[in-house]
Amino acid sequence: MKIKAVLNRDGGTFRTADMDAYAAHAKQVFQAAGDELDVAVVAGREMPSELDVAAAREDIDAIIAGGGDGTISTAAGIAWRSGKPLGIIPAGTMNLFARSLKLPLDIWSVLPVLASGDVQNTDIGSVNGRAFVHQFSAGMHARMVRYRNTLPYRSRAGKIAANVRASVGVLMNPPEFDIEFYVDGYREHRRISAISVSNNPFGQNGLMFSDDLTTGHLGFYLADPLRPSSAAKLAVDILRGKLKQNAAITEMKVKAVDLHFPKVYRSANYVLDGELIPLGRDISIKLHPGELKVIVPKDV
Repeated sequence: MKIKAVLNRDGGTFRTADMDAYAAHAKQVFQAAGDELDVAVVAGREMPSELDVAAAREDIDAIIAGGGDGTISTAAGIAWRSGKPLGIIPAGTMNLFARSLKLPLDIWSVLPVLASGDVQNTDIGSVNGRAFVHQFSAGMHARMVRYRNTLPYRSRAGKIAANVRASVGVLMNPPEFDIEFYVDGYREHRRISAISVSNNPFGQNGLMFSDDLTTGHLGFYLADPLRPSSAAKLAVDILRGKLKQNAAITEMKVKAVDLHFPKVYRSANYVLDGELIPLGRDISIKLHPGELKVIVPKDV
């Protein structure tokens, strides 16, 4: 196979790596597996256009993207539209999609796994037509990301520390807002503090990622209005992998969900695979079962 790898030199682990040495090593690993690998190392802002070009080339059989969760989400959307298999090199802070695919989280160890891997059809979600591989969220998570983005950090450890500081701020002041949702012929109005819709239900883990991306269902989670004490209890339960057992959480498994926000402030946002996006009144979320081809470890 002829494979194109596009690596985000601004992404997490790659910032401190010798990218020339890494690219040369990656080519050797894939050559030993009988494949031809071409590697482009680009700035983060250049990733979408570089991936678009690679996905459009008829002589390219698969694409590989290297970077954090935002980069991987963008790459997945491009691979989904092109129909080409996608391999990922996890170089970010959380690497949630890589965890779901059971890939090694080390940028060196993942190379031989991808070179010898199998192509699997997995599910992918969309929000108003935009692809996502992990989750849509609004309320507490969006407020946390907004807080975090005001804090300075330059490293993976710094970003984790900023996440902790922002999370504490949200726990002390959880938001409340109204939402209307329509799923499977059922409509309801609720007042909540948080909403998440995941690409397949979350597993029993503290990072809230899906263990299986082939169930054909979205995970739909609502958190009742929270006080600081109940928000702290929810945070502890999430860290313990007990999100679904928390009394404030409602979980549903659905194929699509339409959301309406009766009142939206100008500063309101939602988070899609880590990216903060302005929130509109109406959101349509769908699952596309089996439509994303990904490279996974052999025999997984």
